[in-house]
Amino acid sequence: MSEPYFNNIKKQLLRADLKTNLDIINSALGKTADLNIVNITICKTDCAILSIEGMASSQLLAELVFEPMTELAAKDPTTSEIIKMLEKHSLMSTDRQLTTDFGTLFELLFSGFAAILLDGVPRAVCLGIQGFEKRSVSVPEAEQTISGARDSFTETLRTNMSLVRRRLKTPALRFELLKVGKLSVTDICIAHIEGRANADTIKTIKQKFQSIELDTILNAGYLMPFVDETYSRSVFSAVTVTERPDNACAALNEGKILVIIDGTPGCMLLPTVFADNFRTMDDYCEKPFYAAFSRWIKYISFLLAVLLPGLYTALVMFHPEVFPLKLLLNLAAAEVATPYPPVVEMILLMVLFEIMREAGVRLPRSVGGAVSIVGGLIIGDAAVKSGMVSQPLLIVVGMTATASFVLPSLYPAISVLRLIFILAGGFGGLFGIAVASMLLIFNIAAVDQYGTAFTAPLLPLRPHGLTDIFSRAGFRQLVKRHTTIANDNSNVQ
Repeated sequence: MSEPYFNNIKKQLLRADLKTNLDIINSALGKTADLNIVNITICKTDCAILSIEGMASSQLLAELVFEPMTELAAKDPTTSEIIKMLEKHSLMSTDRQLTTDFGTLFELLFSGFAAILLDGVPRAVCLGIQGFEKRSVSVPEAEQTISGARDSFTETLRTNMSLVRRRLKTPALRFELLKVGKLSVTDICIAHIEGRANADTIKTIKQKFQSIELDTILNAGYLMPFVDETYSRSVFSAVTVTERPDNACAALNEGKILVIIDGTPGCMLLPTVFADNFRTMDDYCEKPFYAAFSRWIKYISFLLAVLLPGLYTALVMFHPEVFPLKLLLNLAAAEVATPYPPVVEMILLMVLFEIMREAGVRLPRSVGGAVSIVGGLIIGDAAVKSGMVSQPLLIVVGMTATASFVLPSLYPAISVLRLIFILAGGFGGLFGIAVASMLLIFNIAAVDQYGTAFTAPLLPLRPHGLTDIFSRAGFRQLVKRHTTIANDNSNVQ
């Protein structure tokens, strides 16, 4: 069946004749094998109960639908009494919706609802008895913490909403549901705290979602290009994806907006700033002095991961005078023994490292550990002994790789910037590093997401926010501050 024909059926209204409705449903769905239709007769009134196998719970279907319908048949009711009981007097399910068109009926069926159709009634009673398989709440994998919570978002929208609601028991917390995707009809939820999030920003984001013309939405990456205004012209993403409910609640408290997508455990936070990548929940579980120390370690790790390979290449090739004599002699002896210039060696090692990292991520966990053993002990040691690469350069690559793992949210940007700085240092020396650094700073400063600068609160300067960039303000100070992103933006303007 062609897609235009199916779209035409979705716009049609349900008929009063039950047989006609069932014929249209079977024709539209192509008599799909997972469509279950149970026909029953209650006092000469033909009824049909529709459900999708695997989406609706068989146990709830028996207890909340079949059993009440069987008891109702014993009372010998009329058609009007049956529909009145189903629509107004029954308690079959906490989620009950009435629909009069085929499009809504299909969406509810594919969402785990059971639909009851009666002959002579041009509408359907849909009951939410979802029973599809889902992953239970588990430990976060990408955002590990020492003292933070141990639960993470799952692929189920309602479960994720409950994880947020459990932590924020305020009536000001709002959830708004939208449907995106022509074929997938994916449910997404926009969450915010009333009075803290900017109302204009929420309206703009909703309009962006409603204008999306994609056929399918399978994860957060499908939505990012539409809500990230600098997606195609910035190295860094102005939208943060988190799998931790506590991080999401902390962002909501700051006036940010949470977007939960059904079918993916990664929830989007926006608008975000560059400094958000250096904050973890552990910072708020430790004393402020240690949190400040931890954040400085993250900033240093970012600089090492981006600049160290390119800086080493630039110094070795163009500015050897900066090294102490003894170290310079060792470096010179190591580089003379290798056939390639340092910039070529560095790029080869970085590409090899990315290949091994990608293999370790994609392989099963039982095999993934072997990749690091093969790469570190066999390939690395053999490369040095064969004279293909120098030992100091291998040390630099190891330090860079370790530093890049400190900031997993920035790893895609770091992996690309690292190669850019290697080329800049290899062909331009420190001057090339300086030019690349200035371009990077300009790129970061040019990002402005929904009126929030990516460099905030450093640029534009907001002194009260500086305490949460290079250190962590005490909770007594945080209680007195009462600032959100929306308030900060209005103060700047």
